[in-house]
Amino acid sequence: MYFQKFSDKLPDSVDVVIIGGGAIGIFSALFINRTGLKVAVLEKGYIACEQSSRNWGWIRTQGRDIDEIPIVQESIQLWEKINKELDGKIGFKKHGTMYLASNKKTLEKRRKWLEIAKDFNIKSEEITRTKLAEMFNTSKTKLYKDWIGAIYTASDAKAEPQLAIPKIAELAQKEGVIIIENCAVRTLEIIAGKLDAVNTELGVIKTSQAVLAAGAWSSLFLARHGISIPQLSVCASVLQTGPLSNIWQGNSADEKLSFRRRDDKGYTLALPDFIEVMIGIKTLKYMPLWQSAAKNSWQNIKFRRIMPTNYPDSLSIKKDWDKDDISPFEKTRILDPKPSSVAIKKIQDRFAKRFFVKEKIKVVKTWAGMIDAMPDVVPIVDYAPNIEGLIIATGMSGHGFGASPGFGKIISQLTSQQEPSHDIKRFRFKRFTDNSKLKVGPGI
Repeated sequence: MYFQKFSDKLPDSVDVVIIGGGAIGIFSALFINRTGLKVAVLEKGYIACEQSSRNWGWIRTQGRDIDEIPIVQESIQLWEKINKELDGKIGFKKHGTMYLASNKKTLEKRRKWLEIAKDFNIKSEEITRTKLAEMFNTSKTKLYKDWIGAIYTASDAKAEPQLAIPKIAELAQKEGVIIIENCAVRTLEIIAGKLDAVNTELGVIKTSQAVLAAGAWSSLFLARHGISIPQLSVCASVLQTGPLSNIWQGNSADEKLSFRRRDDKGYTLALPDFIEVMIGIKTLKYMPLWQSAAKNSWQNIKFRRIMPTNYPDSLSIKKDWDKDDISPFEKTRILDPKPSSVAIKKIQDRFAKRFFVKEKIKVVKTWAGMIDAMPDVVPIVDYAPNIEGLIIATGMSGHGFGASPGFGKIISQLTSQQEPSHDIKRFRFKRFTDNSKLKVGPGI
């Protein structure tokens, strides 16, 4: 059971309201507050209760979309800085990212990253099978027989999702950010096209600016206010092992398995080739766009379940409500999907196949998270159309945790009327309506 940690008093007014207490919301609040603006974070459940605590914990430049790379490079610096401010309590460590290859075709595909890395002054390298055996604390004979090589980026990092965002929220609160859990934002109060206030289940907050960082709930919230985005929520299952021998410290993935050494000496395991789509209204509406755009991810998507009742895109969920009504965000405060038994079995089988581990593999926990994804696999970070004062920051497509400090800093610049320190044209809202050809990023 979770005991409420953040229960500040609802303010009468603030300069900026953050809707959603995940990684993007918390980092945005921290940096907005440091510009001198008064900011409040409102979270319908508890801080980082959904995807921000359920992701793999990777903080990587390798394999990123080109337009995200500068933002992630700065994010790594910001993660490192915040980690020092918090005395290393968020599990941040630079142990690198390694993408392994089990055949020549995959290795050749991985090599394309090396040219991109040079353009951004990222020191990535190709690793031979012999070097792999040394790095993986094993011998060549015991190394998984199918791996022929890898591409490695030593400057990449990791953190512990369950620890990081709540700790950073504590830092933000200590510096003056108002944070309130169990406080859903129901509607926006809009006067003459301008944001005037947010209506919450606890009362009204006057504000001229808000940041929608509600993850998988963003599309439903926007639809209530007449704004449509082609966002889908895809489900990914994860397994946590008990303590095991130190195979390797960093982030790793081959074509069929991803694994990361945890601070508790266990491993976080997942499948890079198994993503579930829960069938809902927007799944059907936006299917043609997704089929034509997300070619890199489409082959890994499995259609397995109907969206549960009261989930954001369910067939029966309420699409319109008044400011005094109990909203869908209160009826389902936390998206907690059941992990796929098929995926969990695959994870266990694939991990066993790849590693000779003398200890009995103890499964400590399995879980699933809802990834808010866009068809071109990059987010929307932009002003909302027709509502002056609202900034949309959603559709992180499985990349949000690692990039959250960089995007949070950009959002703080937008709210303080500064020029963003990175080019964010790629993440504009209108790319889905201005007839421009979508540029599809790497897979989810």
